[in-house]
Amino acid sequence: MRINRFWAAILLGIPLIYLIVFFVTPLGMVFVDSFSNKAGELTLENYAIVLGDPYYWRVLGYTLWIALITCIATLIFGYPLAYYMSLIERRRAVRRLCFILILMPLFTSNIVRSFGWIVLLGREGLINETLMLLGLVDRPLRLLSTETAIIIGMIYVMLPFMVLAIASVLQNMNPSLREASRDLGAGAFTTFLKVTLPLSVPGIVAGTLIVFTLSISSYVTPRIMSGGRSVVSSMLIYDQFMLVFNPFLGSAIAVVLLVTCFLLIVAYTLLLERRQPAR
Repeated sequence: MRINRFWAAILLGIPLIYLIVFFVTPLGMVFVDSFSNKAGELTLENYAIVLGDPYYWRVLGYTLWIALITCIATLIFGYPLAYYMSLIERRRAVRRLCFILILMPLFTSNIVRSFGWIVLLGREGLINETLMLLGLVDRPLRLLSTETAIIIGMIYVMLPFMVLAIASVLQNMNPSLREASRDLGAGAFTTFLKVTLPLSVPGIVAGTLIVFTLSISSYVTPRIMSGGRSVVSSMLIYDQFMLVFNPFLGSAIAVVLLVTCFLLIVAYTLLLERRQPAR
């Protein structure tokens, strides 16, 4: 019994120590720095600057807007793909190929993927060249360094997380539920609306939370796709730490972003719990 407890303590202690050293401690340091200044004094000046300047509120609102649009778009594009993958259980080769195609971008750096979109969306990129070749436009469109470019890049990066979250729930759904619905006279659309969609809500919730939290803190894709013309909160934090050399103000921006994200997640989960029917 002592041996079991010993190994249990080891298995639990190692991840716990890792979490404390590499997550809790840096987060605590950022929190403390947000209340400090260059003289080492405790102050609320950083929060007064962040919360009192409309510029920081606009950047925060723009960050939330990009994350929301990305979340909605990945859900719209990702759900049909996840649903299709749940319906091809007998064709395992096709389903395996779908998983490979979805997971493959995750093995590539976000920087490489973003520069790939630059090649596609540039003035002399594939999309503009194709549009001009077909005679749809007379001159190249400005696609890069726009909000559209940011959203396209974000959707491409975040789509696998949404698909995998929803697909994991749909594939564990009992197929007999759909069959029972059809046996009772419901059509394909009614079966999806009354059976499949409600049972896939946990996957939708998980996918939207993952995509939203990753999008709100994304740095590489907005920086590259916007060319620095559009600013999100993560870019402000980086600039304060690495360019302006004011980690105290950067820490305050990071804490405000973290608290905002936490409050939105709590409100989202509470809203979903209230909408769930009582059992």
